[in-house]
Formats: sequence, structure tokens, C-alpha cells
Amino acid sequence: MELQIGEIVVLKKEHPCGGREWKILRVGADIKIKCQTCGHLVMLPRPKLEKQIVKNTPK
Repeated sequence: MELQIGEIVVLKKEHPCGGREWKILRVGADIKIKCQTCGHLVMLPRPKLEKQIVKNTPK
């Protein structure tokens, strides 16, 4: 799956704050994402994140 910095992705599970939209900040073996609702930062391994993505929207 092609992921780029600045993309907004919607994940299957909700964050505890209620948000499902995340912005991609760093791409590599691990991907850093930021919750669009509360601003929480998370780093996930690429395979785990790719399984969780429902849809992604370009920049």
C-alpha cells in the first residue's frame, strides 16, 4: 500500500477520544500518525497499520 506524508487515513478502531481520522507524519518501517481529534502521536509498524486502514485520502 502506498502511504505518503500528509495523507489522512481512517482506521477501523476508534481512538479513546472518539476520533478515527489520523494524519501520516512519518513513513518508513514504522509509521508515525497523529489523531486529528486530540493530537495524540502514535508510531505503528507498517504491516499493523496497513491492516487497520479503512480508507485513505490524498493530501
